[in-house]
Amino acid sequence: MNFLLPFLAAFLVSAFLTPLAARMARRFGLVDDPRQSNNPGTIHKRVVPRAGGLPIYVAVLLASLIFIGISKKMLGILGGGLILVIVGLIDDRVDLKSYHKLIAQILASLVVVASGIGIAFITNPLFVIGNFGHLGEVIRLDSLRLVFNFLGTHSILILADIFALFWIVWVINMVNFSTGVDGQMPGIVIIALFVIFAATLRFIAGDPSQILVARLALIGAGATSGFLIFNFYPARIFPGDSGSYFLGFLIAVLAILSGAKVGTAILVMAVPLIDGVFTIVRRIVSGKSPFLGDRGHLQHRLMQLGWGQRRISLFYWLLCAILGAVALGLHSTQKLFAGVFIATIVIGGLLWLNMNLSQKHQR
Repeated sequence: MNFLLPFLAAFLVSAFLTPLAARMARRFGLVDDPRQSNNPGTIHKRVVPRAGGLPIYVAVLLASLIFIGISKKMLGILGGGLILVIVGLIDDRVDLKSYHKLIAQILASLVVVASGIGIAFITNPLFVIGNFGHLGEVIRLDSLRLVFNFLGTHSILILADIFALFWIVWVINMVNFSTGVDGQMPGIVIIALFVIFAATLRFIAGDPSQILVARLALIGAGATSGFLIFNFYPARIFPGDSGSYFLGFLIAVLAILSGAKVGTAILVMAVPLIDGVFTIVRRIVSGKSPFLGDRGHLQHRLMQLGWGQRRISLFYWLLCAILGAVALGLHSTQKLFAGVFIATIVIGGLLWLNMNLSQKHQR
């Protein structure tokens, strides 16, 4: 079974279109100008075009049409992704309000759920511990069903669909939070998609539907790799919200389609996810909007220690690759303990960095 061609096709299309997208972005004012930016997290000093989601999406679209074809699920994925790319491009031009972008994320997630993609069950990570086994090896989320008639009989799996909506929106925003330095986010996404691809290989023989997941994961990785050539420091184009939203969306959906490998995706992206949650909590505790940018992310703290952008990106890639390799060899309970252990280390490190750098700044 040839998986190389989908990757190469998406890579070549993305690598060809990205410079064109950069020129288009400059022409239509889809740029990140630090002189006009209100985001305190801005670290670059020159005008850089955005709109990186456009070449990535087109590459995924074309490669998917060739190597996967059209189905109800693919229409849901491509339709939901298109919503995010369009809204992201608009935001690159006019800076939409946070709640407008959140509405778009929910709408894109609803399109996917309506196409039949949902989380019917999750593996019980505490199955082997004490009395938690009474919940069973898996926790069913499809038992509460709402049936209605509208141009035919339809049903909504209430818990499954709500969980899927929350998961997709959460991953979209956590991936968006990891766009701190040049090349950081695309590298994380590529590793996550390769891990999802590897996780599906063991199930393809017994479940042919996993072929779609495997090919789409490689197509996404190829499209992102083609874009990364131009995004690594010094970046000639930024992904913008269109890129980070679409790629976060793609990871979230593929984690669902690959047999609810939510735990695997969480462990692979544990560092940026934990940093994102820590950032939201920190902002809320400080009385600020959780969506208001600042320089409190882990990558900003590392820069304050003197790390360069390339070093920070490679650091994130290495951590994600190590955690991805670990995730492939662990069962659910082990992933839970590994996640708790990593969260403890990351949160402890963030607290230490915040306190020490604040004290240094006061001096």
